[in-house]
Amino acid sequence: MNKHNILFIGLDTHKEFSQVALLEDGRGVKAVNYGKIKSTKQSFIKLARTLQSKYPSATLHFVYEAGPCGYWVYRLLTSLGHCCYVVAPSLIPKKPGERIKTDKRDALKLAKLLKDEELTAIYVPEPDDEAIRDLSRARDRAMNDLKDAKYQLKALFLRNHIQCKVNDNWSNQHLRWLTELVLPHPSQQIVLTEYIGTITERLKRLQRLDNELHNQIKNWRFYPVVKAIQAMRGIRIVAATGIIVELGDLRRFDHPRKLMAYLGLVPSEHTSSDKRKLGNITKAGNTRARRLLVECAHSYKHKPNVSTELKKRQESISKEVNDIAWQAQLRLCRRYQRLMARGKHRSVVVTAIARELIAYIWAISREVAVAPVKPELRISRVPA
Repeated sequence: MNKHNILFIGLDTHKEFSQVALLEDGRGVKAVNYGKIKSTKQSFIKLARTLQSKYPSATLHFVYEAGPCGYWVYRLLTSLGHCCYVVAPSLIPKKPGERIKTDKRDALKLAKLLKDEELTAIYVPEPDDEAIRDLSRARDRAMNDLKDAKYQLKALFLRNHIQCKVNDNWSNQHLRWLTELVLPHPSQQIVLTEYIGTITERLKRLQRLDNELHNQIKNWRFYPVVKAIQAMRGIRIVAATGIIVELGDLRRFDHPRKLMAYLGLVPSEHTSSDKRKLGNITKAGNTRARRLLVECAHSYKHKPNVSTELKKRQESISKEVNDIAWQAQLRLCRRYQRLMARGKHRSVVVTAIARELIAYIWAISREVAVAPVKPELRISRVPA
């Protein structure tokens, strides 16, 4: 009977099937192709049991690329007690001369790179966290669709030199004015009616998603964190939810600088010998979370102040969190004015404020207790 410490299993997952490659732990051992299996729950359970019986003394380490098929394979294998890693395709090393790409080669390559410790595993959200993230992103897409419809209507007015007589855009009075508007050509009137109907429908869709988001996050395990970071200026429930659903558990970062680098808010650097050159921010990591932070950072251009609305949000939050929020407001408002006085571009200043803003959010997240995760319960959310 063969005895091995670790068995590395590379998976090239697809919708219908998955390619499997094996690599035993040891020096000079070559990876072998195991074959194809169906991308079903029972097939992966059977694969894990077969390999565990063939290598009883080995620890199974699975690895596959993140893709459109989601994380159900990771949740299934971790619920069975095995190690599984999900890696980003953009972070997988690639030789310059590689011109042949097949499923078999991809699986073999993943197993080799995992053994050589050349892969960086990504953070995999829990099923409930991913569900709230889908709802938050759907709300974001609904907002973008509404903006696109409004832009199309404004473009129609601009082409026909139609000026709005209502100052408050998209209010009830403005919508009534739109319905009473008569264009000179019947075809244009049809276009106007369709645009108004689209805007009205997308407004209702956005309102429905807003209501569902407010209701669903109350039962979410990260709701205490979402509620706590609203003590900071410029962060309300939609932005707070978007930041947390995209970043997940912030306690996995032992220092805020690592979180800044994870979001791509740190400047790029090229250092050689005694020359050091800093460039634009790296823009690595989650784009949506970075955008939300930049939007929130704009509110620190004003003087430090606790408004009535902000005071209401801070009423049910601990004193430690409120102290962090006030300290952040004092520092970030002062830093904003100082950088602007030095002649920095506004975009550069706002990005610098967003970089420090996430550090205070990280500090607040460590003051809030979050319910622990039970990996064995992940199998209940895996499809058949």
